Amino acid sequence: MTKIEKIVLSYSGGLDTSIILKWLQETYGCEVVTFTADLGQGEELEPARAKAEMSGVKDIRIVDLREEFVSDFVFPMLRANALYEGQYLLGSSIARPLIAKHLVGIAREVGAHAIAHGATGKGNDQVRFELAVNALDPSIKIIAPWRQWNIRSRMQLLEYAEKHHIPVPSDKRGEAPFSIDANLLHTSTEGKILENPAEVAPDHVYQRTVDPVDAPDTPEIITIGFERGDPVSVNGKSMTPAALLTELNGLGGRHGIGRLDLVENRFIGMKSRGIYETPGGTILLTAHRGIESITLDRAAAHLKDEIMPRYAELIYNGFWFAPEREMLQALIDQSQTFVSGEVTLRLYKGSASVISRTSPLSLYSADLVTFEESAIAYDHHDAEGFIRLNGLRLRSWAARNGR
Repeated sequence: MTKIEKIVLSYSGGLDTSIILKWLQETYGCEVVTFTADLGQGEELEPARAKAEMSGVKDIRIVDLREEFVSDFVFPMLRANALYEGQYLLGSSIARPLIAKHLVGIAREVGAHAIAHGATGKGNDQVRFELAVNALDPSIKIIAPWRQWNIRSRMQLLEYAEKHHIPVPSDKRGEAPFSIDANLLHTSTEGKILENPAEVAPDHVYQRTVDPVDAPDTPEIITIGFERGDPVSVNGKSMTPAALLTELNGLGGRHGIGRLDLVENRFIGMKSRGIYETPGGTILLTAHRGIESITLDRAAAHLKDEIMPRYAELIYNGFWFAPEREMLQALIDQSQTFVSGEVTLRLYKGSASVISRTSPLSLYSADLVTFEESAIAYDHHDAEGFIRLNGLRLRSWAARNGR
């Protein structure tokens, strides 16, 4: 087997990846390049650089991927109105292929033979990272320490850190903390009391949203502009994708929008319970469906709704770079050609409700739908033949059954 001389590690600077960094150096005796992605997780990332330097890392990459994350991954997914199992806005799932893409890119740049990640052997992320790498560069070896080392408990993890002089913050020494994932689209919290789906999630779990009960008593009205299915402005102000999502996160969080307590089915086969907060994404999903309601043809809209669960499942399971996801994306993107205009929403105590929508490309015709006299000719008698033809098979079915 080819000796591994350089590894690129997906590195957060937290306890797990700090230990993984040392374990890789010790186990493989090679150079480790660290890669930390800024996806808008809302925390200072420079401490990760300092920790990597303390561990002797010479090549430290901290890359701001916020705009790429939203424009190239979140927005294409939102064009599909994607929800896993009808509820989850895929905040963690959609971030993993982007991280994997940059891990592969850096590995090629520095001539690394392998990439490493800190995902556990029970979760979805190991699948997402590795399927993405398989699709982008199958020649790169993947190292998953949680599936390889002999550390089996949190106590052993802390003992390893102590032995190798890896700093352990005081809040990490006691009971295992919540498992938290955050980026510009969402926060995800799992573990501890949440592992019992019968237990009510405590208030301190929520990080981005106020309790809807405590949200302002006065509704807030906002308008979102769309071009070809993508949001481009808030209240008439044009924004970059990341800035727009950041703005909506603030608005949604203030009104308690986007909370989700979900028991989901992981790809590997087990059920898990998590608390998700997706304030800006929830507003965008509602607004996008609002603009589609007047710009999409009925059959096109219904076809999109039919393929959406399959598309969402592909993302959840880690198949972002698979040919079938790209095929579906082409269909979805084609459907957005005329999805442009503005949607006005009311934000109030946990809800985002469409209250108006307008588009220069609207298919809605007031003259056709009005109960008053219409300028467009519509013969009511035509409906009789339409109904008779659609009822033909039902009459045949009823006759056979003796009705």
